[in-house]
Amino acid sequence: MPSKLTALPKMAGVFEVEVDGVEHDHGLGHHDEPNQVDLSHLSPEEKWRLEHARMHAKHKGHEAMHAEMVLILIVTLVIAQLVLVQWKQRHPKSYNLVTLFQMWVVPLYFTTKLHWWRFLVTWLIFSVVTAYVTYRATRKPLECTTPRLVYKWFLLLYKISYATGIVGYSVVMFTLFGINLIFRIKPEDAMDFGVSLLFYGLYYGVLGRDFAEMCADFMASTVGYYSASGMPTKHLSDSICAVCGQPILVDVSEEGIIENTYRLSCNHVFHEFCIRGWCIVGKKQICPYCKEKVDLKRMFSNPWEKPHVMYGQLLDWLRYLVAWQPVIIGFVQGINYILGLE
Repeated sequence: MPSKLTALPKMAGVFEVEVDGVEHDHGLGHHDEPNQVDLSHLSPEEKWRLEHARMHAKHKGHEAMHAEMVLILIVTLVIAQLVLVQWKQRHPKSYNLVTLFQMWVVPLYFTTKLHWWRFLVTWLIFSVVTAYVTYRATRKPLECTTPRLVYKWFLLLYKISYATGIVGYSVVMFTLFGINLIFRIKPEDAMDFGVSLLFYGLYYGVLGRDFAEMCADFMASTVGYYSASGMPTKHLSDSICAVCGQPILVDVSEEGIIENTYRLSCNHVFHEFCIRGWCIVGKKQICPYCKEKVDLKRMFSNPWEKPHVMYGQLLDWLRYLVAWQPVIIGFVQGINYILGLE
């Protein structure tokens, strides 16, 4: 479909677009020429071409301005990255708290504005359950069943988000290779479904891990066998798990019915699910009692478990994109508005 853009010489901001041999006059004023066509009768492709032509007409001759805007964007991204890195290193607690709030609120604003009701329903369910679990984790004294409840919920959420992300990624790849045509599914429908699942998996995976880390700090400090700085307030015996504070009933050399007992290189023993939740979900790669470095390669010798560690590292990287990228872009747009750049 040919599209031709022609600027009228005597009227700034007015231009004609020819679509299928019909000229459309679009400008600042209102004109009642007989050849003007109502946009409501145009096909989506024709409307897209018309908007594309308008955009080119609006930005024609603004190359210097666009270069200045790109320069502002690059400089702002570099400075923002340096500020965030320094903030994270000097004040990690406030950085993690603000990032968690950003992760929780920023997508809610955009999805509410776009009326994505399915996301809002899942967000509400996640918020209610996580709020209850977080409330339980921050109570003093800590109930004996709370640590297991917290780690079970966040480990379940982590596995669901991991599976959802994998399925979404697979659907996207199948669509790119045209496998969706075998099932007579339109490419746009298959791609939308895959991208949506990928977004759900990554978003709730990141958010769940951040809440789990916060709860892990609260619980371990309350139990008394862990302190973020300084010595623990309790002495750890060989028969107590420092993560949940409950007795260890299965010997390290024995095979447990529900779970095994795991011994770290520092010789401290823990419930298997507790130490796995501490390392994978809670993002703690140290012994909860003596803070010795945990050897994840030795701990996760099964090749099917190693992707969970890699997936967790991916989520840490995506946190920056979800929480801070919209803020940085908004800041850049504010600078462009102040300088009169469009």
